[in-house]
Amino acid sequence: MSALDTEAVGLPVGPPVNLSVVIPAFNEELRLGPTLDAVTGYLRDNEDRWGTWEVVVADDGSTDGTGALVTARRDPRIQLVTSPRNRGKGNALRLGVAATRGRRVLVTDADLAAPIEELEQLDKALREGGSAAIGSRSVPGATIEGRQHRIRELLGRAGNLLIRRIAVPGIRDTQCGFKLFDGDRVREAFAASRLNGWGIDVEVLRHFHRADWRIAEVPVRWSHQPGSKVRTLDYARVLTELARLRARTVRPADLFVTLVFLLMSAALYSGRLFDPNHRYLPDSLQDQNQWEWFFAVTAHNLAHLDNPFFSDLQGFPDGLNLMANTVMLGLTVPFAPLTLLAGPAVSLSVCMALGLAATAAAWYRLIVKRVVRHRPAALVGASLAAFAPPMISHANAHPNFVILFMIPLIVERALRLCEGTRVVRDGVVLGLMATYQIFLGEEPLLLAALGMLLFAGAYAVARPDVARTAWRPLLKGLAIAGATCLPLVAYALTWQFAGPQSYKSILHGDNAGNSPLSLLSFAERSLVAGDELRANSLSLNPTEQNAFYGWPLVLVAFAIVVRLWERALVRVLAFTAVGAALLSLGPEIRVPMTDDVYPGPWALLAKMPLFESVIEGRVAMICAPVLGMLLALALERLAATRKIGTQYIGLLGISLALIPLIPAPLKAVERPQTPAFFTDGAWKAYVGRDESLVIVPLPDSGYAEQLHWQVEAGLGFRMPGGYFNGPYGPDRIGIYTASPRYTSNMLRDVRYSGKIPTIGKNWRAQARRDLAFWKAGALVVAPQPNDGALRTAVTELVGHGGKWVDGVWVWDLHKGS
Repeated sequence: MSALDTEAVGLPVGPPVNLSVVIPAFNEELRLGPTLDAVTGYLRDNEDRWGTWEVVVADDGSTDGTGALVTARRDPRIQLVTSPRNRGKGNALRLGVAATRGRRVLVTDADLAAPIEELEQLDKALREGGSAAIGSRSVPGATIEGRQHRIRELLGRAGNLLIRRIAVPGIRDTQCGFKLFDGDRVREAFAASRLNGWGIDVEVLRHFHRADWRIAEVPVRWSHQPGSKVRTLDYARVLTELARLRARTVRPADLFVTLVFLLMSAALYSGRLFDPNHRYLPDSLQDQNQWEWFFAVTAHNLAHLDNPFFSDLQGFPDGLNLMANTVMLGLTVPFAPLTLLAGPAVSLSVCMALGLAATAAAWYRLIVKRVVRHRPAALVGASLAAFAPPMISHANAHPNFVILFMIPLIVERALRLCEGTRVVRDGVVLGLMATYQIFLGEEPLLLAALGMLLFAGAYAVARPDVARTAWRPLLKGLAIAGATCLPLVAYALTWQFAGPQSYKSILHGDNAGNSPLSLLSFAERSLVAGDELRANSLSLNPTEQNAFYGWPLVLVAFAIVVRLWERALVRVLAFTAVGAALLSLGPEIRVPMTDDVYPGPWALLAKMPLFESVIEGRVAMICAPVLGMLLALALERLAATRKIGTQYIGLLGISLALIPLIPAPLKAVERPQTPAFFTDGAWKAYVGRDESLVIVPLPDSGYAEQLHWQVEAGLGFRMPGGYFNGPYGPDRIGIYTASPRYTSNMLRDVRYSGKIPTIGKNWRAQARRDLAFWKAGALVVAPQPNDGALRTAVTELVGHGGKWVDGVWVWDLHKGS
């Protein structure tokens, strides 16, 4: 009998045997004897079945008589390998497997919870072509004769779910200590392993999975044995080892790409990122004020256990339906601690910078998994998908159209459904993903679904053979996804569409589509080709430059499609891009430089529910990831060719197409200082518990600095007006503010024109009614353009002059003031 006293992995000595049995042991003096008797007795009685055999006991630094018990056997077929100190099951198995000579290797725990007779079931599975046959307590046919404690069972099941997700997809029970392996392959797997603890089973099975060596999961008889060495804390250690295992499988190239995306995002937001409380993105118009308010009110509602779907801090007394606005509860809720700690400006800034980088990383992951294996090509494609001109435009103001990391994950999961392998599981996961995306942004999800529909239709035409096998599992999976998602979002959507201050649709004008020229022009923030006047003349505003891919990229994309036309994926991507571009032109398409107008395909969707609220120009954003994938395919082809001339011309063309699209950092300016009246709490003397503070003019989509002042005041007072989506009129059509009243309209006109109408008793009576409706405690006029005319108008309306208090004029409306 041989005994190895080393921590190094030794080489087996002697001729090969048919079967090696490895038993890890640590202080198993009481349980190991019966186990060795059972194993060796079974193998001796069935030598005609198993042939030559050996048993290797791997002693992991035991302090009892475990080693002596083995050496006392005096059987040359029983070996002992030892470690000077206890390092864990993984270390023991690595030593034991390295010492084996078997063509097949059985690994079994010292308690023999699965009887040695179950070896026949594992051997049968291995003979049918597998490389590993693992005993399982979780597949049909398994028999559990003695159960563990209920808590341990629950922890084990939770751990297996995580293991399947992180490391070994499809294996239900990785931790059952009864596994039979092909000898050469298991020795290779253990030699490559690094974990020393209980996670070794997962690491070795992951090695088999990544090598595409077949693993069979076999039902066995199993009975829990007393004296287990697994403690509650060990479950946490396994999670730690899984994290280490996952981290080691990440390619350095992928980490580098992620770092590149983070640096790109930080550079884009560099003007605000490092001092968000005092910097403002002017091209966001009033949206930065609005979004900071959304972050602040979500944190406020959570801290005060208020309804997260509603608030009356704006639009008082009617309030606003937060679920019917793009509050992004999927991010504002988890970012609430940071908002409460550092303020909403910091939260919004960090969220948008990280979200944009995460979106790029998600597109990169999808492109690597589904489009190309060439990682530099995927980097370029994902960069265009996430940092294309329309994304940069929305990066000023719309986190719901910048933070799109769930969209590539949803696309990839839908593609899995088409494969039909795990339809139920993938359908449930897709439903959960859709649920989360609804709380990130419903309009991006709708546009993503439209893009996927274009892609699916084109693919069905290009590859009808694939479509015939994919449509059934796809539809089944989508039904499961819907059944998973709808109950989770039913209450929130009911509140959105039927709750207080809900509305039917948002008006964007008769045609908010793109001009055909905008598809070929350059965006304002293009570093080398930007033209602010032209870009703004072809878009609604700086936050809605939804195309602007530039004519060089359009030409390069056309050349790629022609050159790679034989590939079905290229044809499908081309159809998707062209279809999205045409839809983005709106219900009416005006031929540039003429008065000719023709119906556009969007007219078929414009009046449909949900689509009626979409700014149709945004459909062109679908083109960004599609064009990115076409570029990735072309770059991979160029990398594979040996023709230097072809490579040079191709790379030159792609470079010339992309250089004009490189964005300049977003414009940022110093933020105006908030009047001390709001920051030092002076407002508290003028507003009762059920009253509002009327800041003149009332905030709206054109001027919403008042939202920032309210946030600076800790959201301590309510105010009428606001910048949000709310209903207007008996038809409840959506507008971008509270329902206006005569007094608010008049004061707004004075602010912008400087002209005061003749204010008589009718205007004063109307003002009294409006102020009563708003439950106004005081009116405030801060320094601003035409503030002199505003002060005069307010004085004439309320009948007395205002008072200068901490940087603002205040009209106290309480009796006796």
